[in-house]
Amino acid sequence: MKKTNAVRILDSNNIQYELFEYEFNEDEIDAVSVANKISAPHDQVFKTLVATGDKTGTVVFVIPGNEELNLKKAATASGNKKIEMIKVKDLLSLTGYIRGGCSPVGMTKKYPTYIEETSQLFEKIYVSSGVRGIQMLVSPAELTDVTEAVFSDLV
Repeated sequence: MKKTNAVRILDSNNIQYELFEYEFNEDEIDAVSVANKISAPHDQVFKTLVATGDKTGTVVFVIPGNEELNLKKAATASGNKKIEMIKVKDLLSLTGYIRGGCSPVGMTKKYPTYIEETSQLFEKIYVSSGVRGIQMLVSPAELTDVTEAVFSDLV
């Protein structure tokens, strides 16, 4: 398994993690499909969403793969009045990642990041390692530390 930038950042911060490789195709890159492929509970596999706030600009939200981002809660958590999801075509230039392989760790810039507070119910959660086909299992607290994120009510 190749080491991604996100994995190298975890290594450099002495954060424990496990990697889970899976077969992917363009039609099954959503978090629920990924959860099925790695035999993980849907609410333990988190997706990384990128949005724009009217006051803060680019903002990152990490929520359970089987949930939808509540835009009002996301705006409140991030200090915005309004939040809009970015266009998929802008994801690579903003984050360095592509759809289905967007990790909250190691984006091209450090964006304000918010992780759904229910992640703390798990000892570890799955997030993308920065490429399609590899998930990393990491402690929500350590993920919050390395991304300088805030736990928030987002769904």
